[in-house]
Amino acid sequence: MLMRLRPKTDLRTLIAVLVIASIVVTLTNAMYATWRVQRMVLIDSTLEANRAYAAKLASTTEIFFQLAQSQLHYSAKLLGNDFDDVKLLTTEVDRLREQTSSFNSVAVVDANGIVKAISPESLTLKGMHLTSDASKEALAVRQPVISKPTLSAANNLIVFVSWPIWDGEGRYLGYIGGTIYLKKKSILNALLGQQFYRDGSSVYVIDSNNQVLYHQNSQLIGKVLPAIISEHEREEKPNGSLQISSRDEKTRLAGYAIVPTTGWMVVTFKPMDVTLEPLSGLLMKVLKHSVPFALLTLLVAVILARLIALPLWQLARKASKMDAQSVSTEISVIRAWYFEAAQVKRALLTGIGLVQEKIGRLNSEAQTDPLTQLFNRRGLNAVLDYYQTMRQPFAVLALDIDHFKRVNDTWGHDVGDNVIQQVARTLTASARQTDVVCRNGGEEFLMLLPGSAADEASVMAERVRKSIANAWIEEVGNITLSIGVAAWCGEDVALEVTLKQADAALYQAKQAGRNCVCVSGKSVSLLSQTPH
Repeated sequence: MLMRLRPKTDLRTLIAVLVIASIVVTLTNAMYATWRVQRMVLIDSTLEANRAYAAKLASTTEIFFQLAQSQLHYSAKLLGNDFDDVKLLTTEVDRLREQTSSFNSVAVVDANGIVKAISPESLTLKGMHLTSDASKEALAVRQPVISKPTLSAANNLIVFVSWPIWDGEGRYLGYIGGTIYLKKKSILNALLGQQFYRDGSSVYVIDSNNQVLYHQNSQLIGKVLPAIISEHEREEKPNGSLQISSRDEKTRLAGYAIVPTTGWMVVTFKPMDVTLEPLSGLLMKVLKHSVPFALLTLLVAVILARLIALPLWQLARKASKMDAQSVSTEISVIRAWYFEAAQVKRALLTGIGLVQEKIGRLNSEAQTDPLTQLFNRRGLNAVLDYYQTMRQPFAVLALDIDHFKRVNDTWGHDVGDNVIQQVARTLTASARQTDVVCRNGGEEFLMLLPGSAADEASVMAERVRKSIANAWIEEVGNITLSIGVAAWCGEDVALEVTLKQADAALYQAKQAGRNCVCVSGKSVSLLSQTPH
């Protein structure tokens, strides 16, 4: 057998739970959206900052090389006028090295690759034949050259910047060149090293072969790194940004820029986790400022939930008492301040009216004799209970149709029913407005006369007897009644005793020949004899 469980969750709780869930979901979405947006902002701003910084360093490096070439160009024109003046050559190389700090060393080399002057002299290369790739390239092309990074005779990783020397007649005399050390202190080192690395950032300078030319960790200089961008991307986009991920290292945010003169690439890196480190603090601040408003919203929502649920809760409680007499009044005073509650209230009042009408109809049917529409025994008992509760004195007439069995036997039960209905109508017409007429069963009737004494009741009984005796009924003709009268004065006498007294008086009237009235405690009054 299935049991229907009564739900225990009320509307107020459901609304409160819904609001709490909405607030939590909204706050979570807001936090997540804030996290995503701020994460993108931090990443994008870091990428742009790295790109801008790499572009700045590349531009600075480009300017440096242009200045270096300009200085060499000036010296080359000066030396072209008197290339054989050793003192002039020595003075010029010393000036270039010491005055500008652009080069770690400066040398003048003739067309055969022989060093004619060098600064500093401690390098002891004067008079020697240079066979390095940078020297060969400068002699071969006879044009301004910035060499690829290479190892010098002293095993230093260097970049060699040279400018050809021509005399006044256009004859090639050699070149003047300056070296820039990549592993040791140099002006290029100083330019690239003006970066604060406390935030985990780092700067790389790599050549077209991805060889490291500069890094704050000198141990990495000279090593070859995996390609960051392709050659095609170098040509198409000389500066940009990207995220670099590898199995061995954490994701890094990189910005890059190409140095046009050398083809070098300046790359600035910053680890992703360092970039996103401020994000957790930012989210905590957002949460700190959001929670008070969320709690305030929750409090308002709980109050509103109570206000919204209160009318429905009150209506639901009253709906469980629809059979109570005062429930309609109690429901009508409930304040249904919004449309749905007002509609439910209206429907309840309508339903209660219909239910109570049906209950009243059922009660009336249960207490009414279907043939005569008079009270039956149940209705009689209800009236007697009321009289006893209110201590209401009354007189009772016990009435019985004389020789009713003969009517049924002679003319049938349908005619007998018509006789009973005619008697009921006569009794009702003879009764006062406050009197109660009941069919006690079969051909027996009772009349309750509130506030009447036995003498007054006997007069009423006689009037009723005469009305019945004088009435003509089709097929049957005249019929008569025997009536017993008793009275209850509201004293400590049981109602059953009074009813039995009325029955006894009725029996006495039957014994006296019928069609008469007998009052309990008195002799029989035979008022008339009507033939049957």
